[in-house]
Amino acid sequence: MIRSTCPYCGVGCGVKATPGDNRTLLLTGDEDHPANAGRLCSKGTHLPETVGLYGRLLKPQIGGDEADWDEALNLVAARFNDAIAKHGPGSVAFYVSGQILTEDYYVANKLMKGFIGSANIDTNSRLCMASAVAAHNRAFGEDVVPVSYSDLECADLILLVGSNTAWCHPVIWQRIEAARAKNGAKLVVIDPRRTETAELADLHVALAPDGDVALFNALLADMQARGLTDGAYMADHVDVPPGFWDSLTGQNSATLGGINAACFEQLSALVAAHPKMVTLFSMGVNQSVSGTDKANAIINLHLATGRIGKAGAGPFSMTGQPNAMGGREVGGLASTLAVHMGFSDDECAAAQHYWQSPAIAKAPGLKAVDMFRAVHDGRIKALWVMGTNPAVSMPDAGFVREALAKCEFLVVSDCMADTDTAQYADVKLPALAWGEKAGMVTNSERVMSRQRALFDAPGQAKSDWWALAQVGRRMGHKDAFDYDGPAAVFREFAGQTTFRNNGKRKLDLGEWAGISDAAYDDWMPWQWGGASPFASGRYTHANGRAKMITVSVAKAMVSSPQLPLILNTGRYRDQWHTMTRTGLSPRLSQHRREALLEIHPVDAAIYAIDNGALAHVDTAQGSAIFRADYTDAQRRGEIFVPMHWTDNYSNQGRANLLPSQAVDPVSHQPGFKRSAAAVRPVAPEWRAFLVSRDGVNLKANILYWSRSRIVGGWLYEMAGDGMIDIDQMLPPGERIEAADLQRGMRRIAVRGGEDNHLQAALYITRSGTLPNREWIVEQLQTDAPADAPELLAARPRERGPDKGPIVCVCFNVGENDIIRTAKARNSTTVEAVGEACNAGTNCGSCRPAIAKILRAMHSEALDTA
Repeated sequence: MIRSTCPYCGVGCGVKATPGDNRTLLLTGDEDHPANAGRLCSKGTHLPETVGLYGRLLKPQIGGDEADWDEALNLVAARFNDAIAKHGPGSVAFYVSGQILTEDYYVANKLMKGFIGSANIDTNSRLCMASAVAAHNRAFGEDVVPVSYSDLECADLILLVGSNTAWCHPVIWQRIEAARAKNGAKLVVIDPRRTETAELADLHVALAPDGDVALFNALLADMQARGLTDGAYMADHVDVPPGFWDSLTGQNSATLGGINAACFEQLSALVAAHPKMVTLFSMGVNQSVSGTDKANAIINLHLATGRIGKAGAGPFSMTGQPNAMGGREVGGLASTLAVHMGFSDDECAAAQHYWQSPAIAKAPGLKAVDMFRAVHDGRIKALWVMGTNPAVSMPDAGFVREALAKCEFLVVSDCMADTDTAQYADVKLPALAWGEKAGMVTNSERVMSRQRALFDAPGQAKSDWWALAQVGRRMGHKDAFDYDGPAAVFREFAGQTTFRNNGKRKLDLGEWAGISDAAYDDWMPWQWGGASPFASGRYTHANGRAKMITVSVAKAMVSSPQLPLILNTGRYRDQWHTMTRTGLSPRLSQHRREALLEIHPVDAAIYAIDNGALAHVDTAQGSAIFRADYTDAQRRGEIFVPMHWTDNYSNQGRANLLPSQAVDPVSHQPGFKRSAAAVRPVAPEWRAFLVSRDGVNLKANILYWSRSRIVGGWLYEMAGDGMIDIDQMLPPGERIEAADLQRGMRRIAVRGGEDNHLQAALYITRSGTLPNREWIVEQLQTDAPADAPELLAARPRERGPDKGPIVCVCFNVGENDIIRTAKARNSTTVEAVGEACNAGTNCGSCRPAIAKILRAMHSEALDTA
């Protein structure tokens, strides 16, 4: 058994893994890890389905041809040196990722800022939590999360702001559930959407997009009017700028973004009555052009009421990625130098002296959006992208693809061979994936944990820190990058955090600067800054005090006849980022097989969008196609689409083609949550789905296709116009076929192999309905010969119960299973359903969905009583 850390979200769950032959893996949660105490969400639970070698990049490539490491590294070093010599240090850049490890981040930052002499290194964490970083720095003087997960279990009131916690941080949601059950903590969800998280709250505050600053300013004004601000705490520990209190006046229900007076009074009363309050905020706050002000408005409320530095109280930024915090620690953002240092003369001198470097960056570099603008207009000549997929994840992704195509020299380090970004690479470098690499990650509560290798490196894949160090050596800095392993890199990083620090910064890992290789290998989770880093009331600003920040209410979006709707983008429960890993899991793919456009039925009627049909979503930046999903949980005038789909999984459905390049003026984080948009129906001449053991190339003459992993193969959803190229879709083998020309229906199954098993099945219609997919999908898993009449009928001779849409992926329990179980057992609670059919008893990620089904059943029973 090997202890490691889950590679998904910022919760940073510990896992216990036992590798077997042929890259099989037994995996459970680590009961001894402080983040999760053995709990795992659906993504972590199904990690073993994602550690195969399908689609892996296993050898370096130059211009699409395989090369050896020396040839590739020499070329990278030469091209970067050449660009620097001709155009200066600002002509090169690194774009890195919260998926890489702290040691990788450290070497990348050192090479760029200390030896190339430019701060042009930024990370996809800029898209995730840069506004929280900026807010922490403004308020505290340092990027420090002031609370721990244990505060959730001590709190009497938990505010979730812009966070669908039950889906995006499920283990934190389980801890919140436990706290509510144990001590009766109240839960408020502040979110425009009525998410599954919001449906389980004591109060859902459905504010308008970007209404957060107005709301929290109003809350603070109300706390002051009630006499509930903490004057003594502010006098001792907080600087309040002139005119601050006057800036809070004039807040009313209109400026609160559509929140009525009764809802605001409920919220304010809860805040007033529960001083042990944690405000957890995430992407709904950060991913905004006013994200920094939003975060500071939340922090202001806590500082003014003294609800910080105490058990059960504080503002809590939840990061999205597994090592976003580690990147922040080393200086992986273009806006910081290193180890929580900025670009003052003293800080630059300290970094240069510590690194003994020939150069030092003296000012912030280009942040993500500006970096790709500079690539597009030719200012950046050479770019190295590591462990991320900006062709999908960046806003205005069509523009980013143009930039990548124009880039004079693009290097991509990735574990996958054919990402949307890698198609533009001049050099591809094979990176280690989770389960192969070893190093440190830091989670949202500042706990540093180890990822450990479970398998030998496949092919010629290497650690990112190693590839960076090798390029640094080839660029002429041999001694500075002479590391013999990740422990050596970590020692150097730890030493830099304490160098000329003397208590100036909370980030100080000096006790680990001399850690041995053996102690590094045996590392157990450790939290820098302690459980409450501001418990003493001393902050990192030079005077030791925190600062209240005057913040501005966001301007309302003015709709236009051409773009009358507001588009919001976000995550799904069982998928992760651009699906490089989770898209390989058949279990995780069951939850949402396609990217859905969530739209209120009234809006759908206005724009002639049928439920389950395809629809265009248009913005000023681009257009994409999604399958419509009616829901009254979506506010009128607003729509939602997921951000995960890539060229590997659909020729449409790429959400990040749609948002603009507008960014927060302080953090430079782009806004993904409020884009002006329109919808219009798609009317294809034919619709189809295909079940196939092997992947299919559907690039020609297909208006829309989307695929998802199933056990034994792939499921494709398709729609198009004109002729259908059947041969493009089906493998060789014995074909059996049925057709109804009047309805434009055609069904073809292909059998093959020694046992005449199903190889593929294609179902097409021009005017009718398509059969249920799930029984067909299951036929790829059976050892029995494929039965022709059953396949053409798309159902078994003897019908069994229909599961319905899968709700619990751990135990393959569908919605209809849950309804039948609840009716048969008269079950009215999630726990009772779990006892009867296991649903919700493993990772718990589906518990909110089960609760929603039970509520709907109860409501239906009342209506028919």
